[in-house]
Amino acid sequence: MATTSHHKSRPGVTLAWLVALIAVVFGAIGVGVLTSASGAQWTPKLALDLEGGTQIILKPVTTDNSEVTSGDIDQAIDVIRQRIDSSGVSEAQITRQGSKNIVVSIPGHPSQETIDLVSQSAQMRFRPVLVIGDPRTKADQDAAAAAATTAPTATATPEATTTPKPTATAKNSAFRSGASHASTQSAVYVKGTRTIQAAANTTPTPTATAGAADGATPSPTATSDATATTDDGASSLDQITADVEKQYDELDCTDPANRKGGGGDDPDKPLVACAKDGSAKYILGPVEIEGTEIASASSGLGQTSQGVSTGQWVVNMKFTSEGAKEFTATTKRIAGLEAPRNQFAMVLDGLVIEAPSVDSQYATTGITGGSAEISGSFTRQSAATLANQLNFGALPLTFEVQSQEQISATLGSEQLAKGLLAGLIGLVLVVVYSMFQYRLLGLLSVASLGVAGVLVYGLITLLSWTWGYRLSLPGVAGLIVAIGFTADSFIVYFERIRDELRDGRPLAGAVEKGWQRARRTILASDTVNILLALILYFLAVGGVQGFAVALGLTTFVDLIVVFLFTHPVMQLIAKVPFFRDGHAASGLSTSQLRASGYKGRGRFVAKAESGVPAEGVAALDALSDPQEQPADDAEQGEPVTVGAPSDATASARTAEPTRPVSPPATAADGRRMTIAERRAAERRAAQESADGNGENEENL
Repeated sequence: MATTSHHKSRPGVTLAWLVALIAVVFGAIGVGVLTSASGAQWTPKLALDLEGGTQIILKPVTTDNSEVTSGDIDQAIDVIRQRIDSSGVSEAQITRQGSKNIVVSIPGHPSQETIDLVSQSAQMRFRPVLVIGDPRTKADQDAAAAAATTAPTATATPEATTTPKPTATAKNSAFRSGASHASTQSAVYVKGTRTIQAAANTTPTPTATAGAADGATPSPTATSDATATTDDGASSLDQITADVEKQYDELDCTDPANRKGGGGDDPDKPLVACAKDGSAKYILGPVEIEGTEIASASSGLGQTSQGVSTGQWVVNMKFTSEGAKEFTATTKRIAGLEAPRNQFAMVLDGLVIEAPSVDSQYATTGITGGSAEISGSFTRQSAATLANQLNFGALPLTFEVQSQEQISATLGSEQLAKGLLAGLIGLVLVVVYSMFQYRLLGLLSVASLGVAGVLVYGLITLLSWTWGYRLSLPGVAGLIVAIGFTADSFIVYFERIRDELRDGRPLAGAVEKGWQRARRTILASDTVNILLALILYFLAVGGVQGFAVALGLTTFVDLIVVFLFTHPVMQLIAKVPFFRDGHAASGLSTSQLRASGYKGRGRFVAKAESGVPAEGVAALDALSDPQEQPADDAEQGEPVTVGAPSDATASARTAEPTRPVSPPATAADGRRMTIAERRAAERRAAQESADGNGENEENL
């Protein structure tokens, strides 16, 4: 048994793992700082209450000039909070001011993009695509074409041949010639109602792009145009008037000033719009589906009908009952049209964020079921961004910025100083208690607190960079509480060791046996704390979430420190003569432990003359603790119960005592005796011994 324990005990290797973990944490931070990674620094980022920030007061206004209700305010707060969270900003505060205004407080120095994200009016609408073209103005395109024509290189001729197309007499043919812009990046199919083969046929981007180019060839034919404009509804090219064409020619989507969006467009008229990234410009038909008809949107890896992952990132959409009907009708109509009119644009605040195409196989049925999946050349980030825009971009409100100002961090600095003072006082009290209670062994608890502090600091700094976590006053409170958690862990461990020392074990054995019992208690306690932190994080918002993160993180660090530092160091200490021999200042001296007669687990130590013969009690002690050896117990004194023989009985032992009969380890029916039964057997043995001594005296 002992051999196995020593074979598994490798404290040096365990401590090396701890050093490696700390090196990885701070090494990652160092790499981020040296490479000037965004947000990387050697100190944790502070939240609004400690650092200050920007405060924006917004007044919601409905798009139809109706009265803003309390429900509208609540919806706006929820959407703004989720927008900020999705942008990577944590510890922001969004509150209601009165009955009409919303106060948004963002910590630190937020970027202009973040501020615009909060205050912009979000209007998500689905429009059919009529034309996709070069993002430059017509004048810039003509100039580039002329330069290419005069260039001596023969490779410029294909570009030159495309320039006359926009000037064709047939207006529709002219716009269709510009439809070869490679902006179709994804395809749509119904999730779960179509086979993966059907989805695979619509997914490849090159096929969709080539279709746009090939679809332009029939455009000069009058019959094709007539057919296209007969019953195409919102996709009819007849909607491209001279004014619309002029807007399209003059719009320069390469200019960032033209990609600010803002909405305000008429849903019943065509729209000339830019792609959000400036890669293309569009002429779009009237709105067919409002963004408010989107029930939910999410991103993830696509799956086949058998549930097997395709390994491709997709965006899933679910519509309301009314939105499902509109979506089916729209996809049925545009699926039979040529590219790019088989696409519908997702327009957020006047900018096209995506324009997926619908495969021709849905020309007879449309996409049914109320749900759809957008697939294509998505990355994890781009899929998450699109899902976020779909999910939170359908806010039927616009915002008027009432005020925007900087918040001072003076008050927060004072509160931080007080919080740190409270933490310092708590730390000093724990150190004083440890040194008083455990003498020099208390230095191990102080070292454990130091290691835990270093690891927590590194992890919080790393989370500030990678996760956007900001340390707030509630977070500081969570760190202060963690001092008590760490102290509680080593107190449980040390007291278990002391119990084993009282039980007569040497220090090395007491450390291992005490660890086996203490770690179960420590694991149970810390598991409860981690579960509590998770519940708080997912059910709360704002500052309470900051407290939950600090609580969960420090509890996890407590487990790491106890397992990788406190116990291995204690194993090494057990080999040092100063502690092994139980020096008075070590905190492990058996002579100084309370209740010198206490032997652990409810047993007390007494000498053999206490009324019970040593041999009989030694046998009982072996029964009560099979792991103990009778020889060891004989050295430390024999355990007896509180109900020991009286002094009168003890004084009767003047003659030579008879050898007592040890009670059996098992009952008459063969089962193992319980503790209570063994105690009763002990009392009977003592009584029989006393009675035997009395009979001997009478005979004499």
